[in-house]
Amino acid sequence: MTPESRIVVQFSCGAASAVTAKLVVGEFGETHDVHIINAFVEDEHEDNRRFLSDCEKWIGRSITVLRDEKYGASAREVFRRKRYMKGLRGAPCRKAIKGDVLDAYELPGDIKALGYTAGEEDRLNDFCDANPSARVLSVLIDRGLTKQDCLALVERAGIALPLTYRMGYHNANCIGCVKGGAGYWNKIRRDFPADFEEMARIEEAIGPSARLLRHRGGPLKGQRFYLRELHPDAGRHEDVNIECGAACEWTENSAAWDELREGPV
Repeated sequence: MTPESRIVVQFSCGAASAVTAKLVVGEFGETHDVHIINAFVEDEHEDNRRFLSDCEKWIGRSITVLRDEKYGASAREVFRRKRYMKGLRGAPCRKAIKGDVLDAYELPGDIKALGYTAGEEDRLNDFCDANPSARVLSVLIDRGLTKQDCLALVERAGIALPLTYRMGYHNANCIGCVKGGAGYWNKIRRDFPADFEEMARIEEAIGPSARLLRHRGGPLKGQRFYLRELHPDAGRHEDVNIECGAACEWTENSAAWDELREGPV
């Protein structure tokens, strides 16, 4: 990388992107123009904003918050207006309220610092295949850091993880992500009943094509059904695992980490 290269870190309010930003600033902050950007999402838990603020103090850099105007930064508004929730190509919300605003910020020649963790090499390869001209930095994979390592590194720095992590969810995404399975949606129904109800109403208003869940066995195997038809005992949801492995401890003792060792004030 040449010193004039601009490095852009996409901060999602998740642990992996937080550690990515910390490492990039620690290793390249003196030689490159490092930008950390975040797409505000209306449907995420409000505690994500607290986490972002804590991370700014921890990393020692401000995070530029961008916001979609067309859909009010709301995934649910995307579903209502597009009358589509997910399909073979995924969900429409990611591009509409995050991808477009983040891409608009970037300039030709920027280096993308991506938060893929060890074990997600296939996802990184898929991204590179789909974006052959992109210049990519994958500091977590390079260091062998897993998602569990990233969660532990944030906790060990004295920063409270986003509330959804602490409640046992595996990410800090929207409350009621369309990619979730039966166990996830039953947990949402228990923890956030109003959000579950709103998503169920959107699904039903769009109609059968929007049904999010599928029967995994029995005589109805393969058939889709509405959230409101989900049996309360269906599926399972294991709490997120947080542990610091060898790569985690090595990272804590690295020069890049040591440059910004102080936690939030």
